[in-house]
Amino acid sequence: QVQLVESGGGAVQVGGSLKLSCRVSGRTDRTYAMGWFRQAPGKKREFVASISRSQIGGNVNYEDSVKGRFIISRDDAKNEVYLQMNSLSLEDTATYFCVADERGTTNIRVGRGDYWGQGTQVVVSS
Repeated sequence: QVQLVESGGGAVQVGGSLKLSCRVSGRTDRTYAMGWFRQAPGKKREFVASISRSQIGGNVNYEDSVKGRFIISRDDAKNEVYLQMNSLSLEDTATYFCVADERGTTNIRVGRGDYWGQGTQVVVSS
């Protein structure tokens, strides 16, 4: 079994930055495709970013609205994945979820990741 625990959420003003972290525990004898989703109040959960396993290139993908502002990265030695969020706007307010998948980022991007964290809240205010 795999557990994901997010951290780093909080309150920030428009234009500010936050860095989210997600720690993978449990079965860490292998690595996973990783990603982030978010869910704003009253809205559907949406894909934010994904990163493939380092062994196959660590390729990244982003939802259009975060391209150029958010950066996903991973540190396999620490079993962690990160989301650096810059130039935050009011529309980025949401609960952010870490996702892991044994097969690949395609599953993550369509919301079918194998494992999900409990989420960390990000509130952007003016």
